[in-house]
Amino acid sequence: MTESIRPTSLATGTVYLTGEAKSPSNNPITSQWGLFFIGLVVDTETHVIRAADCTALLGLTVDFVRELLVGRSLLEDDALVEAITDRYHGSSQRALAASVRSAAAKYRDLAADRPDMTP
Repeated sequence: MTESIRPTSLATGTVYLTGEAKSPSNNPITSQWGLFFIGLVVDTETHVIRAADCTALLGLTVDFVRELLVGRSLLEDDALVEAITDRYHGSSQRALAASVRSAAAKYRDLAADRPDMTP
């Protein structure tokens, strides 16, 4: 993981959640962490991703993943996965897409239990 996220992006009305997926066995992420993880801070009113991080070894990868995710709705996971498929061509592409789907499913489950987060 890389640099800390600025506290201003972690305002009240946000939640933190993770998504995880297996990465290819020949990927250094697998030997370092075992799985590919993303961490997301999501605005519970708009469902927009405010901050993102992931278990990538290269800072450029983390920056690119943030560019793909931050500012977009986690409820639009099909569009997020499409952007990943179109633009991210690293060896963890499938793991990144699966971890976004995992995080979106967790978010929907959480929102179902909290009336203040109704999609």
